[in-house]
Amino acid sequence: MPPTTIKVTPLLRDRISSNARAQQKTLGAFLTDLVDDWERRQRMAALGQAIRNNPPDDEYWDEFAAYASMSGGAPDA
Repeated sequence: MPPTTIKVTPLLRDRISSNARAQQKTLGAFLTDLVDDWERRQRMAALGQAIRNNPPDDEYWDEFAAYASMSGGAPDA
């Protein structure tokens, strides 16, 4: 895909450029990583909310304990 221009303030452009340079990345690579990280945080937030909305029940914890005992114990929290 050919490059395009996005309009940002000069201050934001300079911040993006400075951070990209500090990480030895192109602006495109820096912005790609930034968006990838943001999307991952959104997915993890949605997962966390789904777990809070539907917490594990006793049957889950019984099964967890059974598997943990087969593998040498529950992982440290």
